[in-house]
Amino acid sequence: MTPLLQARQAQAGARYRDETIRPDFLYQPHESKLSWLQRNGGGPGRVDPRKLPYYLLIVGDPAEISYDFQCQLDLAHAVGRIHFDTLDEYASYASSVVAAEDPRQPRTLARQAAFFGVRNGPDQATQLSSGSLIAPLADSLGRQLGDWEVQHWQHAAANKDRLARLLGGEETPAFLFTASHGMGFPGSGHPRQRAEQGALICSDWPGQGIPRGRHFLAAEDIGSDAHLHGLIAFFFACYGAGTPQYDDFAIATRAKQGEWLGGLEQFDPIEIAPQPFVARLPQRLLGHPNGGALAVVGHVDRAWGSSFIWEGAQQVATFESALTRLFRGDRVGLVMEDFNDRYAELGAEVAERIKALKFHGIVPPAELAHLWTASSDARNYVVLGDPAVRLVGAAGHAAAAARRRGIQRLDDG
Repeated sequence: MTPLLQARQAQAGARYRDETIRPDFLYQPHESKLSWLQRNGGGPGRVDPRKLPYYLLIVGDPAEISYDFQCQLDLAHAVGRIHFDTLDEYASYASSVVAAEDPRQPRTLARQAAFFGVRNGPDQATQLSSGSLIAPLADSLGRQLGDWEVQHWQHAAANKDRLARLLGGEETPAFLFTASHGMGFPGSGHPRQRAEQGALICSDWPGQGIPRGRHFLAAEDIGSDAHLHGLIAFFFACYGAGTPQYDDFAIATRAKQGEWLGGLEQFDPIEIAPQPFVARLPQRLLGHPNGGALAVVGHVDRAWGSSFIWEGAQQVATFESALTRLFRGDRVGLVMEDFNDRYAELGAEVAERIKALKFHGIVPPAELAHLWTASSDARNYVVLGDPAVRLVGAAGHAAAAARRRGIQRLDDG
């Protein structure tokens, strides 16, 4: 990690702090965000970079430094995480980031943005995500970006072969946004869970039956000769970034069924994995020996349509704002503030509903369940990678916006 730490020190100057060896900076098991902040001179609210850095990179397993801690810390800070199985992957990732930010190095990926919208036959979830998330984002970014080529792969064209070309193949863009199902396995500890949970299910799957290997792209499909260096990817998919140990949405499910009895302590957690883990596909992309991706934004646990559909109406402003800022040149951790704002707003609504339920008993269970689901869903978008990376080629693009290129739409027609 030394090359990356040295690069960030050069950028931050006097505000850089390498806290890897300071005992009180280390995370303690089951520690809350506020407790950790207080031990290190911080507190809730706006970040004071004289006390704690705004950009924080967690280096470690979510079984040791929890996803809950990461998500709560990310409300005010820009937080990312890397966790690999080997030291070589850490070294490769650090070198990849430094090389991508070196202006003397040639750009390895074309100034292209690809939107990949899977549709699995009659499946309603992918009909919504392809039509009400991917399509409007591709259209919007296609109008905004001047010197970028924006591609929109949809329906039958959003297949595994195409995704392989976009993730390390000859068509790898600088930015890739996918919307699809992510592989999930029944029960905790399924033998394929660690290797394949969160793998991206493509349009090859007809929407019925159990997805097979030919239907989804997993880490093992990324060859050693893949060209990923400089990529930033956003995976809208269940478990696309990782899997928690316990189902974050079990309480909402039971509340909707009318089982809310006035106290969270009455709900037993539902285990979905023996321990939390980072999805193997983004691990492979970030730590690739041939030069890795810079960051992968994805979802921990299941991803829900409430992120872009609200009361039956399309609502993609959070995604659109975040992507606009990313292409403007903002760092990926700063870009995620749009999702944090949504989580904070929904979390406040949940707190008010719980208060009303406790004191007045007037909140319909379905309403509370919906808000709990939407709040947890908004919270669970995370950055895998250094939160201080930028999209290669993005800085200054707005000045060239007078040259409009539109989008190239590619589908089964």
